Amino acid sequence: MTEEPARPKLRVALSGFPDRYRLPSRPSGVWPTVQDAYRQTQFLLGTDLAVFERAMNLQLRIVAANSKARTTPAAALFAFWSRTFSHLADACGLLSAGSYVSCPPLLRAACDCIAAQRSAVADDFAEYEEWFGIAIQQDREHAATAFDLGRFRAGSVLAEDERLGSVYRLLTDLSMPHFGASALQTAPDSNLQKLAISFADGGFHLAWAELIVGWLLMLADTQITTVVSSGVFAVDPTVREDCEGLSREINAALGSTRRCYVEEVGGRFLFHNYRRTSTGAPKRVML
Repeated sequence: MTEEPARPKLRVALSGFPDRYRLPSRPSGVWPTVQDAYRQTQFLLGTDLAVFERAMNLQLRIVAANSKARTTPAAALFAFWSRTFSHLADACGLLSAGSYVSCPPLLRAACDCIAAQRSAVADDFAEYEEWFGIAIQQDREHAATAFDLGRFRAGSVLAEDERLGSVYRLLTDLSMPHFGASALQTAPDSNLQKLAISFADGGFHLAWAELIVGWLLMLADTQITTVVSSGVFAVDPTVREDCEGLSREINAALGSTRRCYVEEVGGRFLFHNYRRTSTGAPKRVML
């Protein structure tokens, strides 16, 4: 009987990453409402977007400094972190185009990926190490390269983190086909007399834009804090100082009660300063 050759040990390598993140450019060949959404987003939320751009590029600085990392924990964090980064970048593009309803699923997935990183760190990567041993194999029956699924959820992390957990719960409700969530997102100008549905018009809405850019900032800050505190990557003191300064700046911006924000009240979500335009009268909405 012929023995099967020993399978080579799986190695870790970071094969590529962008050198810089840039905010979405002005869209062309789109509806006037989408062009207006981009213009107003840049004008009214330009400061927040500039901070978000810095946060994304700060992540890339840490990635570049650790691009030669070959450990299994580095592989775990890089994989989840890459997904978080892409989700945030894509959501920012959708925000700029006034496609607010498409952002919650991406941001919810980003929450999951951040929570998975925190859970893996807390577990000393035990589950990931176990999966890594069988991660990629040859499926001879189907002549395919087989990636073991390695199901992994980090619900306890989301439950324990008050800020991340609250945002995750709201994003989950907004991502699901619930009647009220669908009405709030597609008919934001409704009142007691009329359900005013707007069909994918990409029109600017200040409250949704403020909420989404706020979530982008919060999740970017949480992602940075997660990798810096993980102990897996080398972080230069200057970079660490920049991270701490950026975190303070983000928390100060999100602490403003003049922007639209949400609080949980008795298992429901209360939206404050909900308005379409900067000159509109702010109101409160309950979901």
